[in-house]
Amino acid sequence: MSGRKILVKVGGEIFQSGELPAVAADVALAAARGDRVVMVHGGGPQATALQKALGQTPNVVAGRRITDAATLDVMKMVVGGKLNIDLCAALTAAGARPVGLTGASARAVAADKRPPRVVSGAGPEPIDFGLVGDITGVNGPLLDLLWGAGYIPVIACLGADATGQVLNVNADIVANQVGRHLGVDHLVLVTSVPGVLRDIADPGSRLARLTLAEARAAIADGTVTGGMIPKLEESMAVLDGGGIAMVHIIGKVQPGDVLRAIEAPGSLGTTLLP
Repeated sequence: MSGRKILVKVGGEIFQSGELPAVAADVALAAARGDRVVMVHGGGPQATALQKALGQTPNVVAGRRITDAATLDVMKMVVGGKLNIDLCAALTAAGARPVGLTGASARAVAADKRPPRVVSGAGPEPIDFGLVGDITGVNGPLLDLLWGAGYIPVIACLGADATGQVLNVNADIVANQVGRHLGVDHLVLVTSVPGVLRDIADPGSRLARLTLAEARAAIADGTVTGGMIPKLEESMAVLDGGGIAMVHIIGKVQPGDVLRAIEAPGSLGTTLLP
């Protein structure tokens, strides 16, 4: 099977916005054309909602969820269960052949528990994030096997260590690290905003292309703020280390937008280049 290697990551908000069928249709079309496509998804909003419904109080520090045993059960139910199934169902409806996976699926995403660490925005003391993982590897042979048989791997943001302990992992990190391990040509991050904006209230202030140097400068001078900073920083790290050719940050997508971002970089959203 020939073609480009493409990773498309969707956040939990895409399941609520009505954009999922458009994304699924583009992914199905890319696969039908011979591209090797893998999907990664998160589910933060849905996990928070279920935690509250169960009487839990979500504990989020510096944008990262502290994960105790009860929280991990919620993540298993939400991202390993409902959302993975819903995404596979949307891809099936679009004519694709998805296979849902988690880190517990032959360690598709291998991870070790994150040690306590100091994180930006959380003060000087190390933070113990609990059952949260740092990725140590990706089961490339499994993904190659699925690709070779015409399937689309659909990976939930859960890793697993060598003992089978499941670990919560931020979906952007999963996407970046899976993309790096696979050497993808295009990493598409489908977000809730239409790219990197100079003014978050003005869609017309979109930055069409950013090199790594320009992205660093935009963070340093305050052009980029809020949740876009860690998203950019994580993508910059894998671009800087090689393995991913370019990253596309898009949002508010219509049918055809995922493919257009890939085929005409900078035409929508923001394309991040080395």
